[in-house]
Amino acid sequence: MVGTLNLAGGVHSSWSPILHSYRQDLARLAAFLQQESDAHRPWAPEPDLVLRAFSMPMDDVRVVIVGQDPYPTPGHAVGLAFSVAPDTKPLPRSLSNILRELTDDVGVTAPTCGDLRAWSAQGVLLINRVLTVGANQPGSHRGHGWEPITQAALQVLAQRRLGPPVAVLWGRDAQSAARHLQGATVISSAHPSPLSAHRGFFGSRPFSRTNEALAARGWDPIDWALSPNGASPD
Repeated sequence: MVGTLNLAGGVHSSWSPILHSYRQDLARLAAFLQQESDAHRPWAPEPDLVLRAFSMPMDDVRVVIVGQDPYPTPGHAVGLAFSVAPDTKPLPRSLSNILRELTDDVGVTAPTCGDLRAWSAQGVLLINRVLTVGANQPGSHRGHGWEPITQAALQVLAQRRLGPPVAVLWGRDAQSAARHLQGATVISSAHPSPLSAHRGFFGSRPFSRTNEALAARGWDPIDWALSPNGASPD
């Protein structure tokens, strides 16, 4: 329990040292989120999902996809960057563009579900730089203390004995995290947002390029296919 909100549920022990070193920052964030709740200013995701990305053992991570902050539309954010719950309709437009590029890139059947847990189950870390957001207010929780925590987590990930992961960075905000991923193979492009997808995201082949980078290290490729209903282990 951090502050008055449980922000530590489900965190794997491999991440505990870095998060413990930021315990005062987490306490301040918990207090901020409690104030938002007390003032009837809703935010996302649910408290027990805020640190969900850290439920994956650090040494299981082979690929990291870095997002900006959670989806601000109520009910969309699930604690994994770009992912949504299996029954979410319509899909966020950025996610629809990601799935379009997925189909064009690796030829999988066009998914109708935006639940990306199948990727997580194979070692794809889906993490936002800012882990909470006010409802219907994109970017509203930037500068409140999440950035140093996620930056430190990326640095620790890059410095682990196993070696750094392949890093997929979409948009300038995510690309600014590259300096915290020393030694990682970086695959970058424009953001999949409708505002920028046609300016370098479409046609960037991030999924096949990621598998090529994994193969160069002797690591198994990711099976990027998603089942129609999104069912997968969590």
